[in-house]
Amino acid sequence: MKKAVNSQRPVNLDLRTIKLPVTAYTSILHRISGVILFVGIAIALYALGKSLGSEEGFGDVKAYLTSPLAKFVIWGLLSALLYHLVAGVRHLVMDAGVGETLEGGKLGSKIVIVVSVVLIVLAGIWVW
Repeated sequence: MKKAVNSQRPVNLDLRTIKLPVTAYTSILHRISGVILFVGIAIALYALGKSLGSEEGFGDVKAYLTSPLAKFVIWGLLSALLYHLVAGVRHLVMDAGVGETLEGGKLGSKIVIVVSVVLIVLAGIWVW
């Protein structure tokens, strides 16, 4: 058996020191926001079912939604939804052929982050 040795190949196993481009961060966040939305749908369907089940259930859900923890969860779900929406629109724009270059991808990622932060802050103001 022949061993292939390439001493020029960089080996970096410390994940904290790896520098990712901004496009990688937006991609990772897009996937994470999708998972959060998937879990959030279960929470929302449970609350909807409980509120439609009876008058007491509706009162319970209404009382839960006024608590600070529920407002934080709602803001978190809205934040995931807004980020996922903005990043999804970016993908649709790229499917149309706009921003497919390396520079366009980086600019698009920065725009996604800025627009998302503004929308998330506005959603936080609206929820609270």
